Amino acid sequence: MTENSTNLKILIAGGAVRDLLLGRKPKDLDYLIASGTAEDFIADFPKARPVGKSYEIFYLKGLEFSFPRVRGKSIEETIDLDLCARDFTVNSFALDEEGELYAHPDGLYDLQNRILRPSFPETFTKDPLRVFRAATFLARFPEFSAHPELIAGMEQCAAKGLLADIAPDRIGVELRKGLCGPRPGNFLRLLIRTNCLEPWFSELSSADGIPAGPPQYHDKSVAGHTAQIMDKVAGDPLTCWMAMCHDLGKALTPPDILPSHHGHDKAGADPAKRLGSRLMLPSRFIRAGETAALLHMKAGNYHELRSGTKVDLLMKLHLSGLLENMISLCHADKDENVLEHAPADLAEILKVSLPIHERNLGEKSGEKLRNMRAMKIKAFSSKRKWI
Repeated sequence: MTENSTNLKILIAGGAVRDLLLGRKPKDLDYLIASGTAEDFIADFPKARPVGKSYEIFYLKGLEFSFPRVRGKSIEETIDLDLCARDFTVNSFALDEEGELYAHPDGLYDLQNRILRPSFPETFTKDPLRVFRAATFLARFPEFSAHPELIAGMEQCAAKGLLADIAPDRIGVELRKGLCGPRPGNFLRLLIRTNCLEPWFSELSSADGIPAGPPQYHDKSVAGHTAQIMDKVAGDPLTCWMAMCHDLGKALTPPDILPSHHGHDKAGADPAKRLGSRLMLPSRFIRAGETAALLHMKAGNYHELRSGTKVDLLMKLHLSGLLENMISLCHADKDENVLEHAPADLAEILKVSLPIHERNLGEKSGEKLRNMRAMKIKAFSSKRKWI
């Protein structure tokens, strides 16, 4: 971005510069208007749209242009003050049109050593949403480690009750960004480590103290297992969300039956729906989380199901568009492809149709079609055994 007015100095700033320094292609370009006024900017860019309340921000063609949070006695001092007021040191860079780099005093060191550290001690109290941005960052950049100052700041923010007033949709946005990362389980791990699950992820607040199952099958807590499965299905944010929700019912298991979790699938459906709704996630995510909790046990035991139950399961997953997601989830959860034959079985039962004279008879037609499909799966399975 070049200068269009003698009063304006505009620099690329934030995560885009970080990505350039890491040798990555920046996903989002944000700009810092280090000198000039809003009137100057509007004069040069009349199509810019003002947003923001705490300080002046403009959007232009999908790009964000922001004025400094604080101003100094010179342009250089203004840039330095702005960078020191940003969220994390490794996001506190700016690059001008001549290629000169401006950096937080700890920025280059932390970037080289892959450390996530707050830019200033009050970063989380200034903007509590940064708690979830930190979790997102470690999901997107798992090679980074959390600095002790980051951990302490997040813990203090939670202890002061500052997380409760964040707009839920903004937390949902950060979560979805984290679910797109290569280690989405880190989002959950950091919130657990810093006691930041309440009040937005309360369904998981006790999950780190509950065994995921009998020792012969599980060596982690429910939270640890959940984060592990999230990592295993990395690459598809919807499946990662399903992984986050699939064992929510285990947090409700009565202590006297632990480490078993009988009925946790049905118990987890409502908590999954509440969690997704609270975070104002898209309806597709909310339904997927509920489906993952309710059906993952049945899907994981696909080979043992009766033919009619297979039909019911396959049709529910087909109509919701979640069959492939469930295949990935169960593969990660069971460490084997337990739904290997599900796509072929689905293709076969979708070929089945009722004779014309047996259609439009209400429940009778539905039951007849289900039975025909069950017979088709049974015959197809028997044939498969001989191949």
